Amino acid sequence: MKNEIIWDIAHLGHVELLTPKLDASTRFFTDVMGMSITEAKDGSVYLRAYDDYEHHSLKLTQHKHAGMGHFAWRAKSEEALKRRVEAIEKSGYGIGWSGNNIGHGPAYLFHSPDGHKTEIYFETVKYKSGPNDSSALKNTVSKFPGKGINVRRLDHLNLFSNDVRAFRDFHLQNLGGLLTESIVDNLTDMNPKAVWFAVNSKSYDLAVTIDYLGLKGRFHHVTYACNSREEVLIAADICLENGIKIETGPHKHAIQQTFFLYVYEPGGNRIEVANTTARLILDPDYKTIYWTVDERKKGQAWGLPTIESFHTQGTPMPEDMEYQ
Repeated sequence: MKNEIIWDIAHLGHVELLTPKLDASTRFFTDVMGMSITEAKDGSVYLRAYDDYEHHSLKLTQHKHAGMGHFAWRAKSEEALKRRVEAIEKSGYGIGWSGNNIGHGPAYLFHSPDGHKTEIYFETVKYKSGPNDSSALKNTVSKFPGKGINVRRLDHLNLFSNDVRAFRDFHLQNLGGLLTESIVDNLTDMNPKAVWFAVNSKSYDLAVTIDYLGLKGRFHHVTYACNSREEVLIAADICLENGIKIETGPHKHAIQQTFFLYVYEPGGNRIEVANTTARLILDPDYKTIYWTVDERKKGQAWGLPTIESFHTQGTPMPEDMEYQ
């Protein structure tokens, strides 16, 4: 009998990005992306999009090079958190508990098989709007900012890995969720080159793709969602007018059908602005969609080839990586 899918994770909670240009990166996320600062402390700035319900979805931290400090999952309950911690501890990837956190309660720290620092928590601080940012709509956390790209919420995270199979197996066995799509060498060997994990009805909160440089623990991109495809097109104009480097797009992915724009924030990290509501996974016996490498060579949904830097450009770059 097939094992029941584990649904103990609610969603991607937040991402910490490292930047050598904290002030410039902060201006990008506030003035260009339209996010707001909820706190600044000890060399870090905490930000949220207008419909993120938690204290923050992004933490920017001053560092000598770009990259990801950590990312976090929010569990569905205290009981769900306990179950996932027990599983992670048995896997051998656990680090331990951290209780001194801004924006959320106790979190359990662990590493992915590739070395990405990760945490999982349940208790959280929910954002309370004030007289200057309360929405006219009671079901929106704070008002539409009317500034820059006006991103609505944190959507998903993409990481590089030099062993996608190990990452896939660790995630499904210890964190749970559903493997919604995957790129494989071929349909005989089924060696994974990329995987997309859903932990709720969204088609994915986390993607993991092969690092063609053979490096470990690197960051690929984080994605913020806006309300429409038209706003992604406008985002490209806003980035153009503000001197932000556009890597590729606007265009439509074949996998997951996301309408996307990829740019680089001033600190050097790749950021995606996207309309991500094209697909929801509602089928209770959904079967993973597999794409071969040859199929993916045909390009994105409308034939645009995947830009070469997408397979190799991640942070930190090789010249910045520290070897013990």
